[in-house]
Amino acid sequence: MIKGLRTVVYPVADLAAAKEWYVKVFGVTPYFDQPFYVGFSVGGFELGLIPDGRTATAGSMVYWGVDDIEAEVERITALGATVHGAIQDVGENIKTVELADPFGNLLCLIYNPHFDLKEVR
Repeated sequence: MIKGLRTVVYPVADLAAAKEWYVKVFGVTPYFDQPFYVGFSVGGFELGLIPDGRTATAGSMVYWGVDDIEAEVERITALGATVHGAIQDVGENIKTVELADPFGNLLCLIYNPHFDLKEVR
């Protein structure tokens, strides 16, 4: 049985620069830091960075939960991200946004007041 999302991996051309940027974005340092993989623990889930991968802004999209989507967009774009898809209210006060990180990947955010942490397994 699939339990749920555990890890998101972003390919990057410059592992050191990406590591430094994501430290600023998520406010945590990597728990695993090797030349072939950098792993961050973000709210109990994993963000992994791999070097020499193929970046993309099309395909699967992973949304990171936030409490204030407008403030996070402002903060993360100040760090060098660009807005790829504007903030949208997708219904029932749920808001999403697509940001492009400086390395060619989508960093999507979601504000979902209905998210129930007790449902995570």
